[in-house]
Amino acid sequence: MRPDPELRAALTADRAGTAERIVALTADLEAIVEASRLVATDDEHDPEGATIAFERSQTSTFLDDARKRLADLDGALERLATGDYGQCEACGNPIAAGRLLARPSARTCITCAS
Repeated sequence: MRPDPELRAALTADRAGTAERIVALTADLEAIVEASRLVATDDEHDPEGATIAFERSQTSTFLDDARKRLADLDGALERLATGDYGQCEACGNPIAAGRLLARPSARTCITCAS
């Protein structure tokens, strides 16, 4: 697929937003961890401890998801640069434009993704 400037711009913007989200989530996680150090809570018996543990777990999950998304976007930008973007990694057929619009970092066609 020929590098499309609009597609590159959309992927780049999505990447920048995802990187910003990682920075914010990292700061949130650090604040949660620091707050839990300052308060002597027993997660098992203290109602607030369960909330802190949940927030830490939830934020960690969001952070992991954002890191995976960033890796997917980096891969898409790399494929775009090498001319492999829009080609299914499993079967080699083109990935439908609608799929790429819905999920720009898609690496497989609908058939192979099923």
